[in-house]
Amino acid sequence: MPTLETLIPRFKAADRETRLQTLLDYSKKLPPLPERFEAAKEQGQNRVEECQTTVYLWVEVDQGRVHIYADIPREAPTVRGFVSLLARTFDGASPEAVAQIPLDLLDRLGLSETLGMTRTQGLTAILHRIKRSVAAAA
Repeated sequence: MPTLETLIPRFKAADRETRLQTLLDYSKKLPPLPERFEAAKEQGQNRVEECQTTVYLWVEVDQGRVHIYADIPREAPTVRGFVSLLARTFDGASPEAVAQIPLDLLDRLGLSETLGMTRTQGLTAILHRIKRSVAAAA
């Protein structure tokens, strides 16, 4: 799986359409939410309220390794793609690696200019939630 060090220059160098297509590709790779989280989701737990899209997010640290799980409607491919990118890039990473994710990641990927302000705020909230959850669990 690519690292942020390889993803950032690729995204930044790409045109707007290619960035969006890449997010769409990632959106198809988000694995289904594990069954063990379904009951909590049905109760509305772990929803990222700051995001207009309905996003349910679980972050675990198991034996020093981070795992990110999410449920996001297929009708929200950019949000789904961004979360999938994070989940795939940081699955099995150390909490320290997640702590190093730059808070301006969307800018560095060139996505702030590609996506609208509202979507950018929601995605930033998701990134903050992941970082806080990892810090709390570590």
